[in-house]
Amino acid sequence: MKKAFFALVANGLRAAPLWDSKLQKFVGMLTITDFINILHCYYKSPLVQMYELESHKIETWRECSLFFCLDVYLQYSNPFLISISPEASLFDAIYALLKYKIHRLPVIDPESGNVLHILTHKRILKFLHIFGKKVPKPAFIQRQIQELGIGTFRNIATVQQTATLHDALSIFVERRVSALPVVNEQGKVVALYSRFDVINLAAQKTYNNLDMTMQEAVRRRSCFVEGVIKCYPDETLETAIDRIVKAEVHRLVLVDRADVVKGIISLSDLLQAMVLTPAGIEGLLS
Repeated sequence: MKKAFFALVANGLRAAPLWDSKLQKFVGMLTITDFINILHCYYKSPLVQMYELESHKIETWRECSLFFCLDVYLQYSNPFLISISPEASLFDAIYALLKYKIHRLPVIDPESGNVLHILTHKRILKFLHIFGKKVPKPAFIQRQIQELGIGTFRNIATVQQTATLHDALSIFVERRVSALPVVNEQGKVVALYSRFDVINLAAQKTYNNLDMTMQEAVRRRSCFVEGVIKCYPDETLETAIDRIVKAEVHRLVLVDRADVVKGIISLSDLLQAMVLTPAGIEGLLS
């Protein structure tokens, strides 16, 4: 597992398809979520080394996460590889991403079994943003975000800057969110900490100290950091889409004029609103 995560870091990847040499086919995806889950499952304190990260093979961790570990891992695990064929429509791809609550969808050649491409919310939304200019825009994109009810406005997952990094991992696992606004005592957003930031722990070999504060964890980030791109609830859906595509980020933090967090709008929220809801498909993100 340790070597696999280091390989992700070295190649700047967030995920990689898993090849089973016995079955001679791809059987799953290794993602940052696996790294978060193994840290959350086995971390005790800075004084206790996590030998499981050294000893677990990918195969044994997958078995553990599916059958033996905490219920929260089992609840959100997909026991099979979710993929799509090259002949499938873009609508089918969006539906699969949102239905199964996954962030990467392999496009697999049905004849050779090779992975041809990996689709993501970000790439699809960028495609729709570029080529959508050639077709008439729906009237609802001129309406306000809060009016449309797009995003999460209640029970928002945040983390205090004085909380520990392990506290943040617990929220990632239990709430199954992809990023956490880091807030101060007044609830004002001061940073954004995402799942991708956690992989830096492998790069810096600091995963044995998860008792550091979020303020320290944010400060230690050394690679490119997705900034806090904000949006006001009274701005239009079109403004939100333009901002998230141009900034090349995965979410917008909805704030009031004092920068207090009021909600989150994700790529999944935008794809649901732009593609599935107009087609009469609701509730995939609930």
